[in-house]
Amino acid sequence: MTKIDKQDVPFAFPEDEQGAVTVDWVVLSAAVIGMGMVVLTPVAFSTDSSAGGIANYISNVNVGYGND
Repeated sequence: MTKIDKQDVPFAFPEDEQGAVTVDWVVLSAAVIGMGMVVLTPVAFSTDSSAGGIANYISNVNVGYGND
């Protein structure tokens, strides 16, 4: 890395690509986590309602001999 004078910083900043990969990974990771949250939120709510429906069905099933 070359030494840059303080007066040249505003002009050298757009040309310096050091750290760009880190920024790319942070943005990519945030996008993947955000998409995961968007996809899993409806799944979580539908799982609760499905579990309730299954519990109601199981509670009404007769178990054992002679309970036809």
